[in-house]
Amino acid sequence: MIVSKFYKNKLDKIYSSALEAADPIKCVSKYLIVEQNVLHVGKKKYNLDFYKRILLISLGKAATEMARGANKALGKKITGGIVVSNTRPKKNISNFKFILSSHPVPDERSVKAANAILELLSTTKKNDLVLFLISGGGSSIIALPDRGVSLEDKKITTSILLKSGVDTETLNTVRKKISRIKGGGLLEASFPSEVITLILSDVVGDRIRVIASGPTLPDKSIASDAWREICELGIENKLPPRVVINLENPLKDDRKKKKYSSHNTIVVGNNLSSLSAAKQHAESLGYNSIILTSQIRGEARIVAKTLASIAMEIKTSNIPIPKPACVIVGGETAVTVKGSGSGGRNTELALAFSIDITNESKINALFAGTDGIDGPTDAAGAYCNGKSRIKARENGVSAKDSLFNNDSYGFFKKAGDLKITGPTGTNVNDIAIILIDK
Repeated sequence: MIVSKFYKNKLDKIYSSALEAADPIKCVSKYLIVEQNVLHVGKKKYNLDFYKRILLISLGKAATEMARGANKALGKKITGGIVVSNTRPKKNISNFKFILSSHPVPDERSVKAANAILELLSTTKKNDLVLFLISGGGSSIIALPDRGVSLEDKKITTSILLKSGVDTETLNTVRKKISRIKGGGLLEASFPSEVITLILSDVVGDRIRVIASGPTLPDKSIASDAWREICELGIENKLPPRVVINLENPLKDDRKKKKYSSHNTIVVGNNLSSLSAAKQHAESLGYNSIILTSQIRGEARIVAKTLASIAMEIKTSNIPIPKPACVIVGGETAVTVKGSGSGGRNTELALAFSIDITNESKINALFAGTDGIDGPTDAAGAYCNGKSRIKARENGVSAKDSLFNNDSYGFFKKAGDLKITGPTGTNVNDIAIILIDK
C-alpha cells in the first residue's frame, strides 16, 4: 500500500458523499409527488383518475434502486413492470419482474430483456401511463439488432468501439443506427400511452438523447458524423460489413414522422450534483475546494497531464486556490487500448497522473467511477500519489511500462491501491478527487 490509510480515509469520505448525492432512491422519489391523486413530475401534472394502469420499465446499472424510488413514491399505484440491470438485487421488488442482463457488451440476455419490454408495451392503451427509469449502461443492458444486423455484429462493434477511444456520443449514435429500440424505439412502441422518463445521467453534459442511446426520445443523431469519427480513428475496416452498410445508409438519418407518445423527460441526478456534495464534504475536512468541471473528456493520459499541472501550480503558487486544497473533477475520459494489459479509464488516469507528479508526497488522489466498475475490471478506480511510481520501481515494477501496456489495473493491484467497492447501485460518470496539502 503506497497511499496511506490517513489519505485513503479522507478520499473515501469525499467519494462517499458524492455517491450519496446520486442515491437513485432519493433522486427518483423526490420527482414523483402525489397530491390528491394528482401526480406532479417536474412542471407537468397527471390526473391519476384518468389512467387505468401505471407501468414501470427501469433499465440500466441503477435500475433496481431507481425502481425502489418509484415504488417508494407511488406504491400500489404502479400496476407492474420490468427491471433490467447487470447485477442481481439482493431482494426483488414485489410486482416487478427482474431480468439480469449484460454490460458493457450485449448478449442474448440483452435481447431477451428488450423483447420482454416490447411485449409489455404492445399491451398499452391510451389511458395507460408508462414510467421509464433510465440510467447508464442501458445501451448494452437492452439490445435488439436492426434487421440485417446480427447480435454478433453488435458485440464485435461494441468491443471495437470501446477500445478505440471513441466518445460516448459517437458510440451511442452507432448503437442507435443498428438497433430497433434505441433512438426513440421504445417511445414509438409505447404509443398511444403517455410516457414519463426519469434519467440518472452518466453522460457528460447530460445530453439526454445520448444516455442509454435515447430509447424514449426521438432520434436526432446523424450517422455520417459517427462514421466520420470512425474513419478518423482508422477502425472502419474492422467493423462488420452489415454495420458499415447501416452507417453509410442515408435512410438511417431519415426524419420521417413517426407516431410518438406524449412524453416528459427529466434528469433527476447527475455528475455535477455529486461533485457539489463532494466539494461540501472536502470543505468540512478543512480543504479549500474547487470544482474545475463536470464535463472533462479526452484521452485519459492526456487529461492526467492537465490535472497534474493544476495540482503542481497549487502546490508551488497557491493558484487557483491556496493549500490545503481539494480539486474535484467529473466527466468521462477514454482509453485507446494498444497494449495487452488490464485496466479502465480511471486506473489509467491515476497511473498517468502519478507519473506526472513523481516525488510529490503531499499530492494524493482518487480517480473512480461512481458505478463502482472501471472498464472490464472489478475495481472502481485507484488511489495514487507522487510516490506511487517510486515505490513501484523499488519493487521492480515500471509505471511507464505499465502505462504503455495499458496495465494500470495490474500496477495498482501490486501497489495495493485499487479502489474496490463492488457495484454501487448508481451511475453518474467518474470523479477525480485531488488533495494538495501544505
